[in-house]
Amino acid sequence: MHDAALSPVRTESRPWRTGLIIGVMALTFVLLLAPLAVVFAEALRNGLSAAVTSLSERDALSAIRLTLLVAAVAVPLNAVIGLAAAWAIAKFDFRGKAVLITLIDLPFSVSPVVAGLALVLLYGSHGLLGNWLVAQDVKVVFALPGLLLATLFITFPFVARELIPVMTEQGRAEEEAALTLGASGWHMFRTVTLPNVRWALLYGVLLCNARAMGEFGAVAVISGKIRGQTTTMPIMIEMLYNEYLSVAAFAMAALLAALALLTLALKSALEWRHADFLSATRRH
Repeated sequence: MHDAALSPVRTESRPWRTGLIIGVMALTFVLLLAPLAVVFAEALRNGLSAAVTSLSERDALSAIRLTLLVAAVAVPLNAVIGLAAAWAIAKFDFRGKAVLITLIDLPFSVSPVVAGLALVLLYGSHGLLGNWLVAQDVKVVFALPGLLLATLFITFPFVARELIPVMTEQGRAEEEAALTLGASGWHMFRTVTLPNVRWALLYGVLLCNARAMGEFGAVAVISGKIRGQTTTMPIMIEMLYNEYLSVAAFAMAALLAALALLTLALKSALEWRHADFLSATRRH
């Protein structure tokens, strides 16, 4: 029994490992790389000039601007809200904490289409708040505020979910020490809490941004798909494809994919910087 406990750990044979690696790489190519390559190939089927021309159309430019605007507003708001929620959950004990954690995960479990429909039923002209909004001359559904609300709802968990485990693992000792030494709450947060979670915060922001730009279901329901006004890039791709404007549809899809790849590159760079930072910290 003693010899069995000291025996080396057995691993799979080399042919089995090689076959497993090849199988995973083949699935990755079929499921991820091949569709992405097809998108770029179809976008450039008639040449780069045709793709650029299609993206220069008024409706296409409007969709690009609207997508970037929605992401530029929703991502910082969710970063602030997610940071506050994670701080409250990780640093304080209060009644209803489990309920708050469950509510943060709610957008993960609810279909985006259902979320969009719920917003329409709440803020639409015949919704619960519809009469009051009409009286105040405030338009939410089929307008920019509705797109922002839908995007905020769908992307809400990403920042908080990245920060909660990090803040929980770090505990409260450093913050309590800073407060004991006379630091104010804001000074403690700025010099102690925020530097400790900056990598997780940036990672969560990148994920939130990627989802904000690519969201379709909830935005499609609440936007009304008004061309040139409430069509974001994913919605515009569907409309162009349904109109058999394949080059234009794939050109915009390629642009959206390029933005996603840029987000992925930034994520990888952050992970690399974070690994270097941890290595340097351990050495010192």
